[in-house]
Amino acid sequence: MEKMNCPPDFRCPISMEIMKDPVTIVTGVSYERKNIEKWFFVYNKKTCPTTMQCVESFDMTPNHTLKRLILAWKETLVATSSTSSSMPQPLIKHDEMVTLFTALESSPFKVSSMKKIRAIVELGDETKSDFIRSGGVEAVVGMLINQFDNSDFVSFQVCEEALGILHLLPLSKQDENSFQLISQPDPMRSIAIILQRGSAEARFYAITIFRKIAKTGFNWNPLIEDQGIDLFKSLLELVYDGICNKASSYALEILFEILSSSKKSRLKAIEAGAICILIELLPDSNRSKSEKMLLLIKLLCESPEGRMAMVDHSLGIPVISKTLLQVSNLATKLGVKILWQVCNFHPTERVLEEMLMHGAVKKMVTLLHLEGRLSSTKKKVLEMLKMHCNSWKRHQCFPCDLKDYLGVK
Repeated sequence: MEKMNCPPDFRCPISMEIMKDPVTIVTGVSYERKNIEKWFFVYNKKTCPTTMQCVESFDMTPNHTLKRLILAWKETLVATSSTSSSMPQPLIKHDEMVTLFTALESSPFKVSSMKKIRAIVELGDETKSDFIRSGGVEAVVGMLINQFDNSDFVSFQVCEEALGILHLLPLSKQDENSFQLISQPDPMRSIAIILQRGSAEARFYAITIFRKIAKTGFNWNPLIEDQGIDLFKSLLELVYDGICNKASSYALEILFEILSSSKKSRLKAIEAGAICILIELLPDSNRSKSEKMLLLIKLLCESPEGRMAMVDHSLGIPVISKTLLQVSNLATKLGVKILWQVCNFHPTERVLEEMLMHGAVKKMVTLLHLEGRLSSTKKKVLEMLKMHCNSWKRHQCFPCDLKDYLGVK
């Protein structure tokens, strides 16, 4: 309830979480201190995440007024909850909402109108349903398409505000009308461009909408044909930035949906640098993200171009070798599959030597003892060991007990 009714200005534009230590930068926008510090000093960005203006000074001024307002608002919530056993249902501002979105086309204050509509929709599920029933989706999607044809900054802001409303909706196939309206080529193209060029907040709205649409079995091919490599670059940039964990995780999920449904799309992802980015991020990722990244690398390594990108990366084999028996059972299985793909199609001397030197061979031997039955993972391990033992046995670090196990002299 706290987050749902939170005034938008109390949220950090980067993480979308309620701020605890707000600071203001030179553009006049306030952020959670740790998030904007990470943006500037970890990711070396030189722009304001909200306005995308270049900044020459990284000075941050504590916003004591905003902090006091947030604390006072939280205290009010506590006081209200202590005097009432249940929160009162928000009043449905039906007439105001309908008036706002029916007058959007002619209004000279479109951004302001969009913000007001969003504030009403945010009141709860009842107002969301009323918004959908009253034709709000048609009106907002119409603005998203029409305003995008204009090149001025205000029109782009209107489109960003439109996504701020649409990302709040369920967008499932149960609500077929809303889904059909948003999943058409024109609005999807607009969302994809905002994902590439929008503010940090708008990009979060865009990736949230894409994630909801991805769960419906959406056909991404027309959008990929239209946007090409730029779509993958924008998704990978969200993964790489890592400032908003939700946005990063959503981007990985969408990449999986796209790559698993279309082999052609994998070539564009590889061209966009997917293998390089995933390999570099993998060592510092948590369990959930590591598994998602390994799954994507496995899909990409099913193509010759993906395997070549994997082999050419100096950290490719070392990083995958490190994940074995370290992250999770699923990560180990995926790591074995990736190494198996590389060993089968690119068994160069350097690849085999790196597998041995970085512990992959030793860990595969351990897997032989851990895997009780002849699982698919164990089968792949045995295939690799038998196929390349003649290359590995020349090295002193090749396990002696493995020679006996394979009958190698």
